[in-house]
Amino acid sequence: MSANKQSATSETGAAVSKVYATLRMPIVDGEIPPGTHINIDAVARKLGVSQTPVREALQRLEGDDLLVYTPGRGYRTTPILDLAGLRSVFEFRLLVEPWAARSAATDRLANPASALGQELDSFERIALHDGDVRQDMLLHDTRFHDLILASSGNEVVRQAYSQTHCHLHVFRLYQVDADGAITIDEHRQIWSAVRANDPEAAQQAMTVHIKNSFRRSARAFEGSVADIDTVDRFATSPISP
Repeated sequence: MSANKQSATSETGAAVSKVYATLRMPIVDGEIPPGTHINIDAVARKLGVSQTPVREALQRLEGDDLLVYTPGRGYRTTPILDLAGLRSVFEFRLLVEPWAARSAATDRLANPASALGQELDSFERIALHDGDVRQDMLLHDTRFHDLILASSGNEVVRQAYSQTHCHLHVFRLYQVDADGAITIDEHRQIWSAVRANDPEAAQQAMTVHIKNSFRRSARAFEGSVADIDTVDRFATSPISP
């Protein structure tokens, strides 16, 4: 590839990343509400780029399930989860992640404790010095759980989990654990069990973390007796991997 072509490719890639980053968190945070039409030309003008990187960025956001494309109507932001959808996501997580944590704590050769510890330390340093950690927590949460799933060595499970985009959708729903303290504490419980090669403790710590995360996220639906009852039934569910 010639130097000119390499430069053009690099510039296009940078423009795609710029558009993607500019739109992603506002969608997650609700600044761009569900059902909003994304005008490609308007985005291109606002960011000073051509329509090509905008289209590529929108395709990436569609892959994240943050946008949906309808022929003839263009891109719109996807709906946020309702309580039934939230419950379905967390029931899937309960089936997969406690098993993955148990597996991570069992296999010494693939034990991810060192990488998990580094990830936790890095995020904790950010949380201590930055009042607004929402975006960093989203990235940390995604990386932490992916490290555990990756250590299982089962790419089918890992890809199926990845395609739920569960962290993005939960973060869209509710401002959970604003300073990251609860997440850090629960993640450290999981990390400690994995590091100790204690499969039972790792499975239990992950189960508790997921059920607690569901309770926190379900606060978005407070105010309905039926909703609260659904949350309570899930949180005390005997489901195990």
